[in-house]
Amino acid sequence: MKLKESKKILAKNAKLIPGGVASINRLTDPPLCFVKAKGSKLWDADGQKYLDYHAGFAPHILGFCDMDQEKAVVKCMAANQALFGSGATKDEGELARLFLKCIPYADKVQFTNTGSEATAQAIRVARSATGRDHIIVMQGGYNGQHNAVSANLMTDKKNLGGKAVKGDEYPLVPITAGIPKSEKKLIHPVEFNDLKAVEKMVVKHKIAALITEPVLQNIGIIKPAKGYLEGLRKLADKHGFLLIFDEVKTGFRASIGGYQKIVKVAPDLSTFGKAFANGYPIGAMAGKKEYLDLAISADPKKRVLIAGTYNCHPIPVAAAIACLKKLQDPKIGVYKVLEKLAKRLENGQVKLFKKYGIDVCIERVGSAHCVYFCKEVPTNWWEVLERHDFEFDKKYRLALIENGIYNFPLPCKQGSISFSHTEQDIEHTLKVVDKVLKKITFAEKV
Repeated sequence: MKLKESKKILAKNAKLIPGGVASINRLTDPPLCFVKAKGSKLWDADGQKYLDYHAGFAPHILGFCDMDQEKAVVKCMAANQALFGSGATKDEGELARLFLKCIPYADKVQFTNTGSEATAQAIRVARSATGRDHIIVMQGGYNGQHNAVSANLMTDKKNLGGKAVKGDEYPLVPITAGIPKSEKKLIHPVEFNDLKAVEKMVVKHKIAALITEPVLQNIGIIKPAKGYLEGLRKLADKHGFLLIFDEVKTGFRASIGGYQKIVKVAPDLSTFGKAFANGYPIGAMAGKKEYLDLAISADPKKRVLIAGTYNCHPIPVAAAIACLKKLQDPKIGVYKVLEKLAKRLENGQVKLFKKYGIDVCIERVGSAHCVYFCKEVPTNWWEVLERHDFEFDKKYRLALIENGIYNFPLPCKQGSISFSHTEQDIEHTLKVVDKVLKKITFAEKV
């Protein structure tokens, strides 16, 4: 694998940008710099081609540079649509109509530029609605880069106190410096799938909201146990806190209506991003009218400021409308195609890992998937730490990249299939997996 030009770009950027990248999460090893993408393929600065399963951290459900979406964006620009900065626009109303048609438990929606902005607004709304300050988050969950939730993601055992915590909260481990001590006291990380821990927190603290991905998808694919999400709904009703589903990743990828539609559990608020605009920068907060309307409350003590110069910029709005229309079109059948491809990849991987005697658990929700190298399916982050072979995962991902299959080179990160993937892509992937596993297992035996 050649890296000469990629390294040059990164080194040049690093003189002007800390780390060389505008989002530090994009700093990878190997330090590949991509220059072109189309459909299911990526090309790096050294001219090497990759079949992609990263999807830009999962937004590209239709694939890179979808033709229908590009036409909509070009049409928007040709019509002299601009950031007017005053008054309503017809297109933001059309986007809201299409969006709410998909979400089963939302009355209204407000759009932002990013998923982080959406989760920040949701927490602000929850605090206004309840008059409380404390927030429950999930160990292993990621809900944005702002102070209220920037803690306890891929935390190591030492920082978690060296043991699993059941029925209580974990030590707080921020993922960023710069959070004031007073704010840290308001964040309470608990283990996913642990209702007793939530019960303890709501008795101990004045909880405004519990925010969680309904499926943890920043540490792979960790599914909710039977009755867990329903249990959270009951606890929220009983104790008066708001239940927020962060569907930035699951929304429009797990299903057209998000994971909430699959499990039929109604959150008070939901946040979205990524897949509903197929890679264009836009986020959303949706939910019950009584909470969304706090933005226009007559009571200034309850009124929540929801503002942003670039909220509903015409280009991402045009892109999102085009994407939602395509996702909703039964003649196109995006989700049927995705399910067929994802199932084929899963079944093929299962056979290949069995062929080489490697213990795996392949977890999947729709077109999102993750291979855990262990015998038992993990149900929370601690179990991932205990069971998953991180070293083998890293070795496996790097070998795939060297052979033209791109998954993000960090253990436990999910893979995503797009509508632009073909059956030939899946077959090629499985052939490469076979080749890689043969080489790795042979090397380990020698």
